[in-house]
Amino acid sequence: QVQLVESGGGLVQAGGSLRLSCTASGVTFRRYTLAWFRQAPGKPREFVTANSQRSGSTIYADAVKGRFTISRDNAKNTVTLQMNSLKPEDTAVYYCAASETVIVSQMRSQSRYAYWGQGTQVTVSS
Repeated sequence: QVQLVESGGGLVQAGGSLRLSCTASGVTFRRYTLAWFRQAPGKPREFVTANSQRSGSTIYADAVKGRFTISRDNAKNTVTLQMNSLKPEDTAVYYCAASETVIVSQMRSQSRYAYWGQGTQVTVSS
C-alpha cells in the first residue's frame, strides 16, 4: 500500500524560507513522478512543481519559478520542496503526489496522480 506523508509546514514571515518533505512507502520510488500541489482557502488545488526521474523532466508553475526547488532522494524515498522568498499568496495546504504512469505533458494535471499525502499547512504572514 502506497503512503505519502508530508512534514515541514508552518508559519513564516514574508521573505522567509521553509522546507517541506514527503516520505513515501510502498513504492519503488525511482519509477514515480513526484509532484507538489497546493490549495489556498476558497481556491481550487493547483500545481506547484513536479519531477520525473524517468524522463529527466522538472517543471514549475510560473508563480513559484525561481523561488521553489523540488528535489528527491531515492535512497530515502523522500521528495523535498525548498521554498524561498515566500509571499503571503503562497499560503496554502501543500500536498505531495505520486504517479507511476503520468507522462510529461500531463505532469501538471492532478487527475493523473494516484497517490496523495494528507497535506501540510504553510502560512506566510505579511
